[in-house]
Amino acid sequence: MRPGRCCPRAGGRAAALLLLVAALSSRPALGERGRKKVVHVLEDDSGAVVVQTAPGKVVTHRGGTIILPCRYHYDVSAHDPDEIRLKWTKVTEPMAFVDVFVAMGKERRAFGGYRGRTALQEDGPGDASLIIRNVTLQDYGRYECEVTNELEDDAGMVKLDLEGVIFPYHPRLGRYSLNYHEAQQACLEQDGILASYDQLHQAWLEGLDWCNAGWLDDGSVQYPISRPREQCGRKDTPVGVRNYGYRHKDDERYDAFCFTSNLNGKVYFLKTYRKLSYPEAVQACKDNRAVVAKVGQLYAAWKIQLLDRCEAGWVEDGSIRYPIVNPRARCGGREPGVRNLGFPDKKYKLFGVYCFKKAGEVAPKQVSSKGRPLWV
Repeated sequence: MRPGRCCPRAGGRAAALLLLVAALSSRPALGERGRKKVVHVLEDDSGAVVVQTAPGKVVTHRGGTIILPCRYHYDVSAHDPDEIRLKWTKVTEPMAFVDVFVAMGKERRAFGGYRGRTALQEDGPGDASLIIRNVTLQDYGRYECEVTNELEDDAGMVKLDLEGVIFPYHPRLGRYSLNYHEAQQACLEQDGILASYDQLHQAWLEGLDWCNAGWLDDGSVQYPISRPREQCGRKDTPVGVRNYGYRHKDDERYDAFCFTSNLNGKVYFLKTYRKLSYPEAVQACKDNRAVVAKVGQLYAAWKIQLLDRCEAGWVEDGSIRYPIVNPRARCGGREPGVRNLGFPDKKYKLFGVYCFKKAGEVAPKQVSSKGRPLWV
């Protein structure tokens, strides 16, 4: 039972209210990309409900719509359905919860950033599944579905995962310059959130190899190694996600591992008749009814939109980067990725620029004084 609950269970799971959590309704939960989640519901010899889920989470992307599955069973003859309270909360820390959605009878209430985006599916009796629309990066995580009546309560967990991309990050100040809170802010400023261990581990399985340790959302500091070498903890050590453990969030300083997801717009390289300083690049994107792309937006464009451009350009934090999907000799190495050329002088160094335009916004066609297009 979570601390703070006032309704102790009476009679255990075989009593009047039996919560069946993390199960799907008769229609499997379906993300926007058509992924069906399979759930098996069994009953043991006592009649108590046992729930088994596979794979144990639901997956969508930023901007998508997802159903967090939750079903319950109760004795209709003993309880009025209007007396049952359904409550969804998000687990922010092992014993910390944020209210998401509450329903009792015909009353409904959503909280905070979930207002206007959440509703119950209500696909038949006992369906407490929660619909979340326009999913944000901050929605990622674990959710608790709790069902309460006058006698008892019961609850279970559902994990919401996002498709996206991990990107290592450090600011102009250099490597190992961020405490935990600064790392959180740095990720937000670059269109991301601090990554979870699960997200970093998945990125390592997909080949991410990074020699600098970075903060994760749980306050731990870790880094993924696919190619052991002397400068990254010795050549004879095994591959994997290496863990420094939980570090002091205020005093210790590392890089950050950020996570971002699908873009509601497009990143593109702005073709101009000459290279630009950083202030000129900002103005050029503005003239194109766009903004300079953030680091996370460039990574998302590389990973999801398959942006491949062998031209170095400014991004929002003042660094110079370019995305490579198909590696070639003249484009900086044999591995795909977003190349980083560091943080040059903003006033005197000249490069191209990567702009970001929100979906639905159309840029005016830019031309030079000779009538030639200036961007592609």
